[in-house]
Amino acid sequence: MNYIDTKYISLIGPRLRNFTKKSDFLWNFSCPYCGDSTKNRKKARGFVYRTKNDLFYKCHNCAYGTTLSKLIEHVDSGLFKEYSLERYKEGQTSNGRGGKGSGQSVPKPDFDFTAPKFKKKVSFAELKSFAYMNENHPAKNIFLKRKLPEESWNDIYYCPNFFEFTNRFIPNKFPSLVGDHPRMIIPFRKTNGEIFAYQGRAFGDEPQKYITIILDENHPKIFGLNRVDSSNDILVVEGPIDSLFLDNCIAVAQSDLRVPDYKDKAILVPDNEPRNKEVCKQIERCINDGYRVCLWPSSVEEKDVNDMILGGMTFLEITECIHSNTHHGLEALTVFNSWKRT
Repeated sequence: MNYIDTKYISLIGPRLRNFTKKSDFLWNFSCPYCGDSTKNRKKARGFVYRTKNDLFYKCHNCAYGTTLSKLIEHVDSGLFKEYSLERYKEGQTSNGRGGKGSGQSVPKPDFDFTAPKFKKKVSFAELKSFAYMNENHPAKNIFLKRKLPEESWNDIYYCPNFFEFTNRFIPNKFPSLVGDHPRMIIPFRKTNGEIFAYQGRAFGDEPQKYITIILDENHPKIFGLNRVDSSNDILVVEGPIDSLFLDNCIAVAQSDLRVPDYKDKAILVPDNEPRNKEVCKQIERCINDGYRVCLWPSSVEEKDVNDMILGGMTFLEITECIHSNTHHGLEALTVFNSWKRT
């Protein structure tokens, strides 16, 4: 086993429900073969573990077992090709045996790569996720200060040169590299895990705290599509970071929370800013369009979900507050007219 194995476990992590790293060579998540549980989506009985120098997968629900390479292939065939190529270059085949320099005659793998159709296709393989960063790294302080849930760390990345990194996928997006700086990168993924956009959050006092880079203009700008169950109610917030604290939640990275494709299931959760004219304008528009909207009670003083967590509210208290203060139609307008004056 080498760094390539652990690197690709981190990369498939966002595609695996309830993915967590338990120890140096033990990872836990919901089984991608049997689904683990249809009733309790927090069940996680699949494990990747080390035996001697190799990593294997085992589910303690369906009892299915396989190699790490087969697991990667099952989860993401495109990523499996990248994994196999890296293993080959390192002198190993994707199952960890043979390959260049192994003393065996192994034919060169026939990788059937399809040429990219768009210059905007992006991979985060070169970036390090915060789950694998040293605890003393200055950039990791934001995770600790904002109390971001650990299960989200695997799919948030540290980018040391944001302008340069972005220009590789959108040439001349930043004409000048003067002032280039590190940012936290939060990927926007399609339901199949493919990245179609990403948001860069500044660590310092840069002019723009958030910069959102769109790679596929034809895809709705919604964060969290790879994590939600569209058969249940879906909470909709503005900020991707806020969405990480709530179950079955997506973010739109803008003040207009309307999501036409999910209107029947959506519960819009705007920021708690009753005196902000733009926020109030957007809320009224959403109510008039027939959406269910959460209007925070006066007992909640914090502006957004993350601030509520920092203020001492628990995930369950916030969730209960949202559902208890969700309104629709004429009732929503009545409550809204009182709420915006508080």
